[in-house]
Amino acid sequence: MFARLAMCSRLPSKIRQSNVCPVSIRAFSQAKFSLPRPHGKSFAHRSELKQAKRIVVKLGSAVVTRGDECGLALGRLASIVEQVAMLQNQGREMMIVTSGAVAFGKQRLRHEILLSQSVRQALHSGQNQLKDMSVPVLEARACAAAGQSGLMALYEAMFTQYSICTAQILVTNLDFHDEQKRRNLNSTLHELLRMNIVPIINTNDAVVPPPVPNSDLQGVISIKDNDSLAARLAVEMKADLLIALSDVQGLYDSPPGTDDAKLIDIFYPGDQQSITYGTKSRVGIGGMEAKVKAALWALQGGTSVIIANGTDPKVTGHVITDIVEGKKIGTFFSEVKPAGPTVEQQTEMARHAGRTLASLLPEQRGEIICCLAELLTEKKDEILSANRKDMEFAAGRLSQPMTNRLSLSTAKLNSLAIGLRQLAVSSRDSVGRVLRRTRVANNLELEQITVPIGVLLVIFESRPDCLPQVSALAIASGNALLLKGGKEASNTNKILHQLTQEALAIHGVTDAIQLVSTREEVEDLCRLDKMIDLIIPRGSSQLVRNIQRAAKGIPVLGHSEGVCHVFIDSEASIDKAIEVVRDSKCDYPAACNAMETLLIHRDMLRTPLFDQIIDMLRTEQVKIHAGPRFASYLTFSPSEVKSLRTEYGDLECCIEVVDSMHDAVDHIHKYGSSHTDVIITENEDTAEQFLQLVDSACVFWNASSRFADGYRFGLGAEVGISTARIHARGPVGLDGLLTTKWVLRGEGHTVADFSEQGSMKYLHENIPVPQGHFN
Repeated sequence: MFARLAMCSRLPSKIRQSNVCPVSIRAFSQAKFSLPRPHGKSFAHRSELKQAKRIVVKLGSAVVTRGDECGLALGRLASIVEQVAMLQNQGREMMIVTSGAVAFGKQRLRHEILLSQSVRQALHSGQNQLKDMSVPVLEARACAAAGQSGLMALYEAMFTQYSICTAQILVTNLDFHDEQKRRNLNSTLHELLRMNIVPIINTNDAVVPPPVPNSDLQGVISIKDNDSLAARLAVEMKADLLIALSDVQGLYDSPPGTDDAKLIDIFYPGDQQSITYGTKSRVGIGGMEAKVKAALWALQGGTSVIIANGTDPKVTGHVITDIVEGKKIGTFFSEVKPAGPTVEQQTEMARHAGRTLASLLPEQRGEIICCLAELLTEKKDEILSANRKDMEFAAGRLSQPMTNRLSLSTAKLNSLAIGLRQLAVSSRDSVGRVLRRTRVANNLELEQITVPIGVLLVIFESRPDCLPQVSALAIASGNALLLKGGKEASNTNKILHQLTQEALAIHGVTDAIQLVSTREEVEDLCRLDKMIDLIIPRGSSQLVRNIQRAAKGIPVLGHSEGVCHVFIDSEASIDKAIEVVRDSKCDYPAACNAMETLLIHRDMLRTPLFDQIIDMLRTEQVKIHAGPRFASYLTFSPSEVKSLRTEYGDLECCIEVVDSMHDAVDHIHKYGSSHTDVIITENEDTAEQFLQLVDSACVFWNASSRFADGYRFGLGAEVGISTARIHARGPVGLDGLLTTKWVLRGEGHTVADFSEQGSMKYLHENIPVPQGHFN
């Protein structure tokens, strides 16, 4: 049957203009997408989906209809229309394959039948009391005929809100199998896309015959349902992407809801044997097997496919746009199978090997760390060579603070090795340490012991020296570890990870530490809440904030900013003040524990101490920004600070004036980040008040803020500095990567034994724990 085209009669102003000059639309499209992608080969990675120009969105029956199958899910449809309109207005060419005519028609026909029955009963009985009325079983073709016009009118009304015109096309198998009709259909669709109109396509269910099993022509998929229709249409129109929305999250390796069913992130042709299909959805005539068959057929034709959930209220409002942005949603069908394991497989491998690592003797874990320390010095030439490649690539691309963090040196490697050896010694009383013993009752003893957290995910920018530090801490604490470094340090990270695995191999736990080198977005990693137990970000404040927002189901350990203060009291020593300020700001200005704001007591202005500090900062080429109060004291002041919460990460700082120690504390609490804050004074009472009042992870007296470091604290290494108020705070070393579990040993004890009628009584006696006692 020839494709029926019912274009909307009233075009919005934007569309009327496009009929006159369609070139303007094409120019807009090319502004968004520089060159059209040659069709014939699907996208290999999710990240490439941003390039998709022509997109088919298939809306399954379960997405379009309500739970009672009588009527449409208007909220979901409105959200989907908004996303399609957004992509269309970006210059993409959107097409919709929709279900819903039968459900909409069923709703209308039921209403008409009930109304008709009520009128007949009222006329027959002459009374207003109506008997129970039953609705006969409605034939699907009649429902489709009654519902199609209403469904299209709804779409048209919704898209009109975004100044987008729609057109309805009803098809049957014949429109694809008859060559002339196929060409007509193709021509019609291309003309609609040229005019910036969204085609809305559906099978003509009012006349279509029931699907015949195994009726596919050789090399051609039959139009049995909207899955096969969407696949056939996508290939016919050379679409870049087909998004098939249903009522499941994607493709599982076994029926969803069964034990051990896992969502498949990427599905490759040839993986069908590993899938066990369940029953089809509550509505529609297809099922997951039909969806997979259609998806693979489209993939073979050069169209990328994603099957995702369009009914989940948590994601429906952005599922389509998220998919186009390359986020990990649903199942992505790809012809390119990566050489290495997926991140999910890496996590499973790390968890399994991590349990073996935790079971090693403390001396064995120490041997691994010492081996890694030796390799850092033995292989320093290879490490520095890889780092030079990263530095050359980063030249001109990274800010100076990021470049400084990226750089490695012989001195840095030697310092790392010393810290690791220190950690190897201190870690021998970590995992399995008994913290508390209690005699609950006679022959019933309880112990609280330290155990690893599980699987850690550490995400770090630039700083490749983070990799051996964090790896050593994971080894010492018996934790599995996933590492995600920035691409700017890829060469350095690669060799450092190879050396880490070489050290792990001496006790057969190579897989315990994994480097994620696939194209996984950080936001996607943060969604692995069933596989990852703790996320530790190391990088810019923006990175940390992004991770804290994305990781809704996984704890995040870290700090978002390092706005550290040094306060010079009215009773400060000149020599101490100059040296502490110089070291805090100039030793390593890119570090998170570098001073960013210098607070000066009002009485110290226009004194020799103040003049010498300003001279020192100028000598060190530190750019000074004046706080509001400091600027008010000056005739010609430096540039006034834009924000008192700025982390410069460079040879820059803010200077502000306060009236007293208490004012300094108030300023720190208002503008600081709870990282590290310092007082310089010779008055012990003032210093002790400051140390007690300031609510930061690290608070120092007459000492540089740069001491806020795990190595300098004697922790051997650190995974970062936490400004949180639970679990771990300040430099997080070995203890911050351990949790506890309770072990109870009895002899057949039951709670009933301790009831009023029972024969036993609770003792709850603390038992001394000898130092170094292990479970």
